[in-house]
Amino acid sequence: MRRHLVPAALLLPLTLLLAACGGNSAADTAGAGTDGKGSLTLNVGDQKGGSEAVLRAAGELKNLDYKIKWSTFTSGPPLLEAVNAKAVDIGGVGNTPPVFAAGAGSKVSVVAAWHGTSKGEAILVPKNSSLRKPEELKGRSIAVAQGSSAHFQLIASLKEAGLKLSDVKVKYLQPADALAAFTGGKVDAWAVWDPYTSQVLDAKQGRILADGDGVVNGLSFQVAAPSALKDTKKAAAVKDYLERLRRAQDWVYRHPDAWAKVWAKDTGLPYEVALASVKRTNASRIAVAVDKPLIASEQRIADTFTELKLIPGKVDFAAFVDTRFNVGLPPSTTTPRVYKDS
Repeated sequence: MRRHLVPAALLLPLTLLLAACGGNSAADTAGAGTDGKGSLTLNVGDQKGGSEAVLRAAGELKNLDYKIKWSTFTSGPPLLEAVNAKAVDIGGVGNTPPVFAAGAGSKVSVVAAWHGTSKGEAILVPKNSSLRKPEELKGRSIAVAQGSSAHFQLIASLKEAGLKLSDVKVKYLQPADALAAFTGGKVDAWAVWDPYTSQVLDAKQGRILADGDGVVNGLSFQVAAPSALKDTKKAAAVKDYLERLRRAQDWVYRHPDAWAKVWAKDTGLPYEVALASVKRTNASRIAVAVDKPLIASEQRIADTFTELKLIPGKVDFAAFVDTRFNVGLPPSTTTPRVYKDS
């Protein structure tokens, strides 16, 4: 009820329930929504159960002296297409979509980062699968969203197992279609992120063959349109928005159960799935600086995709960051939080 419509092909299906997924990439109709007041509007790209939900739950959408207009996307790549098109001023994505956007020469700037564990980034196999270790994926079919954080996690996990991407049969599918293929037995494995990982585990429809912890960098980003950053008033709104997101993430760490309840309601996930995802991934994130180690880490991702010819040429990732919002933040290498039961 609070979300602005984006083209149907880019929308996330409103239900994330396993049994309800039929592979349709279009969402049900949702109404446009705006928070705050004032003459300035910040157009924010979001994913289901993402920034809007956590800001609202943490009470960080109060006392806005500008408006936030929300748009929901199925994953990071289409969200960044909207940033490039200036349809969105800023939005949240994983560690890989900005690399593909940079490779395409998109007009985007990474302006904020969070470092968390990568346990929710997983290669899943059906519960009854004969596969027991990543090395056995050779020749098997694997679903993954192209250009997503899971895409690089798949490549990195295969490399750890002594395999190359060409050793497996990659099926590029967005989460809804991948979920249908996975549960329908049409693929041997699925590389994906939370809460999908927790969904599959909770429904006992699959298990983790490998996760990204210690394999990928665990970074997630807010990415803005350079045109928005050149606008003094809009840049001030971006600064305020990022500060609210950082406080909201601190709130998640302090109130994991409360966030899980809100998240479950917003996404249609069972509470148990939402809580498992919070414990595995969400509560671990800490706001960090967009600094040289971060740029170097993302450059390695970019170089990997260039070598695989999935990106057409050399990418200079440093040209796609804006460090003006780093003030007071710890280094990007700061250890993620560990969720502790109370």
